Amino acid sequence: MLTVSLLIEILRTKPRLMFWLVTLAQALLWLLVPTLFYSAPPGDVADVVAIGREMSFSSTYGAPLAYWLSDIALRVANGHMIGIYLLAQICIVATYWAVFQLGRSLIGDRQALLAIMLMVGMSVFTVFSPDFGPDTLMTPLWALALLFLWRAAGRGQQLYWFALAAVFVAMLATSPMALLLLALIVLFLVITERGRLAIVNIPALAAGGIVIVAVALLLFTMKQQGISMTAYLPRLRNSAPIGQNIVAWARLLAFVVVALAGAGILVALASNATRARKSEAVAITGSAIDPFARMMVYYFALTPLLVVLASAVVSGKSTIAGIPPLLILSGLAIVIAAGTIIMVHHQRLVGIVWFSLLLAPPVLTALGVLLLPRIFAVDLKMAQPANDIARYFTDNFERRTGQKLGIVGGDPRLARLIALASPSRPRVLNDNGTTAPQLASSKDANEKGAIIVWRATDNAGTPPAAIKMQFPNVVPEIPRAFERTLHGRAPLLRIGWGMIRPQTGTPPQ
Repeated sequence: MLTVSLLIEILRTKPRLMFWLVTLAQALLWLLVPTLFYSAPPGDVADVVAIGREMSFSSTYGAPLAYWLSDIALRVANGHMIGIYLLAQICIVATYWAVFQLGRSLIGDRQALLAIMLMVGMSVFTVFSPDFGPDTLMTPLWALALLFLWRAAGRGQQLYWFALAAVFVAMLATSPMALLLLALIVLFLVITERGRLAIVNIPALAAGGIVIVAVALLLFTMKQQGISMTAYLPRLRNSAPIGQNIVAWARLLAFVVVALAGAGILVALASNATRARKSEAVAITGSAIDPFARMMVYYFALTPLLVVLASAVVSGKSTIAGIPPLLILSGLAIVIAAGTIIMVHHQRLVGIVWFSLLLAPPVLTALGVLLLPRIFAVDLKMAQPANDIARYFTDNFERRTGQKLGIVGGDPRLARLIALASPSRPRVLNDNGTTAPQLASSKDANEKGAIIVWRATDNAGTPPAAIKMQFPNVVPEIPRAFERTLHGRAPLLRIGWGMIRPQTGTPPQ
């Protein structure tokens, strides 16, 4: 007699309930881990917040929506990072919801849930999710764009053209990658017969006009920033950069493979790909899929990713920026390729592995933060005492000048930590020689005063040559040593610093 595991039984009988249990459980885990175990933000969160603090649609900063939302989330949470971590998880939940809704309309509730469960095995939607930024925000926006595209072009629901236009306006205000995704949507509609028929109507044309205006504004902004779409093409004329670019492509491809590894393990087990032993299988049935829908899923699961991988060969950049949104249809494409009836082998083993993929990454992340500094003296960025550092330098500046700390500069990581954790929310003064956005100027620092910080390498707190060149009049103070949040073998965090005293009585803004 065939027995069905509890996980598979709930999947078959209560797919919508299971969807919310899976999605909210993952979101809760990745909300609790950084909130409870991180004493400093991960990844580029501090950079995002530093830019968002300006709340300006300046061409210097690029597409501003993600930065604005980060600043709003931090303010709503009264300066606590939980606001940003919650915002990141809302983005992931919204992504899962959009993919689930798309899957339900294409292949039914059960197989749509299978696609979501495969996404739990993709690290870009789990391990990296607390690192809020433009990529995190682009992920649900792109998922919603594909859902609205199907409802508008696939089902003929005309009002969804305006919903699609609204989402693309938000995407264009989030990342220049929206230009690539928009071009791929236009290409898809042009090369498919149903797509060509769908766009010949007033709502579609009106929505297209809205997007064209938004694209024109973005291109104007990029021109003001000096960003060129063809800046890397001359590199292809020389043989030396080609080798470097291929290495960059290989690294990016390796990241994609690793990101999909968990989903690949689940597929291998459920399909009994190794044929290691006989196994009873349970069938999970779905709806017959429309050929246009099948083409749409395969097209948007593969084409954007292939274009980005190809661009790595041209540009020589292997950054993972922009990759997470491009993987949202991977699980759905795998499920559709498996057919209308999917036979799941090794039910209990698949359940154990799936629960491991859900629970192990947050648990291991928490243990890593707790144990790595103790055992191996690893200097984890998220274990740095951001609040203590910010409080010390903020209090020193206010006590000596009688004004709020308004500007902080020097070491980029330390400056942004202070800007993030300080109650006065100071602006960040970046080195003019870097590509980082100039959030404050040297003139601002001289007028309003500033704290300049760096990693101390001697007892005198001698600043590095780059900082000494940028701030020649800064007199080093006695370095300050900070104990890490969790005591371990890692040495004390020693920070050298100096102060630029304000020249006017105008309080910093």
